Amino acid sequence: MNPDRQAMIEGWKSPRRNENRDITGPRFDSSHRIAKPNRQAPPKPTAAAAVSRYLTQDQQSEQFIADEDKFVLKQAKKKADIRVREHRAKPIDFLAFNLRFIDDDRDVFDDDEGDVEIPVPSPESLLESLDESQLKELDEDIKSYHTLETNPRNKEYWTALLALVARRRQKLKPSGPEGRALASVASDVDKILSPKTLEQLEALEKQIRTKLTSNEPIDTDYWEELLKSLLVYKAKAKLKKVCDAIKAAKVELLKARDPEKAKALEESAGLPDVTAADFASAPNKTVARPAAPPSASENSSAPPPGTARFSSMGNEDFSQATKALYDREVARGVGEGEEIFTGEEAVPGTTTPLWADKYRPRKPRYFNRVQMGYEWNKYNQTHYDHENPPPKVVQGYRFNIFYPDLIDKTKAPTFKIIREHGRRRGESFAPAGKEDTCLIRFIAGPPYEDIAFRIVDREWDYSAKRDRGFKSSFDKVCRSQT
Repeated sequence: MNPDRQAMIEGWKSPRRNENRDITGPRFDSSHRIAKPNRQAPPKPTAAAAVSRYLTQDQQSEQFIADEDKFVLKQAKKKADIRVREHRAKPIDFLAFNLRFIDDDRDVFDDDEGDVEIPVPSPESLLESLDESQLKELDEDIKSYHTLETNPRNKEYWTALLALVARRRQKLKPSGPEGRALASVASDVDKILSPKTLEQLEALEKQIRTKLTSNEPIDTDYWEELLKSLLVYKAKAKLKKVCDAIKAAKVELLKARDPEKAKALEESAGLPDVTAADFASAPNKTVARPAAPPSASENSSAPPPGTARFSSMGNEDFSQATKALYDREVARGVGEGEEIFTGEEAVPGTTTPLWADKYRPRKPRYFNRVQMGYEWNKYNQTHYDHENPPPKVVQGYRFNIFYPDLIDKTKAPTFKIIREHGRRRGESFAPAGKEDTCLIRFIAGPPYEDIAFRIVDREWDYSAKRDRGFKSSFDKVCRSQT
């Protein structure tokens, strides 16, 4: 009962009120000594704190690209692990598999107890066994990992390998008289640099750069060659540092599994010197999947790596946003039965767009794939089998065209099919055994020009199944269509 009402009934004086009491706080009760504490209102957020809770559009795009990069890198590592375990690995898979033992960002659920006993070539022995074409392909694969990697130690590993691959490719190229003259001092350079540690090499690098920038009368060719060799030895030292960490991790894993192998590995000078041929002769060997054709740029003035086939015109879109999207898509690679598709055609009836005086027209970049496979119709079932399959035919296309700088982002890019010579849908002018082709034209709007590709003209599956069928979307400034 209220103390005031109780006092009125019993005829005694009401308790004295506390003039300073919070009217929203708990009332005093003489029969109960426990009362709820006064509630304190939470502090009002400042304007800076309120703004920090929300991301701008640019920050959201950066966050999305970073998350996508992590996913693509994780999938690339997982595919490399699977190919190594199934004995159908490419050179890049060996390098990625070696790194997994010290990779803090790997998914532990992808680990296999038998991975530590798989004989994998060491990085240096692997590079020595490759020819020029294989090194060129490996260089592109390493750049994909280097672009996506954020772990400092992992990135240092790929950076060192890039330097060693470049040096190895340079050695395989025939050298002219100047190269032969510089090669005469190679033995002296090796004697100077080979016994030095990484710290000593970094100190010597500073001294050489200081000497080259000074006005002293020096043999410039000798010191420049010494600097180039020093950077290679520096990359070797960094690679050895990472390989020592890989070896230590493998020793720890082997101690519980096979102590004798662990002791042998611990006493060895480095990682086991296994060649790719030794690995290929192991059980359960399967045929490797065909690699995607490499395309690279050899100098800094050329377009970014993998874009040489797009450089027929001078208005290509090489912005940083486009490059990030393109590199992420390249890192996804090609799947089973897929090939890179570059069947670009001139856009028919091209005229200067009306907005050309306001925005500089640019050509969008793309990374397209074509799905190839066997068509087991009655004729092929009669004349072919799985050991002697029929020729592959096109089973579908996957277009990925990047439009990060669209002026009007509320309008999604569209496409249309163009059949030449008055041919209509369903009609065929092709001879027996051939298929008609048509153009698929993508239209986005300023500042992007239209782009067209030649594809097989047939009735496609529009059922939008999980792995097949038609799908057209415009998400995160990328036009995707399968």
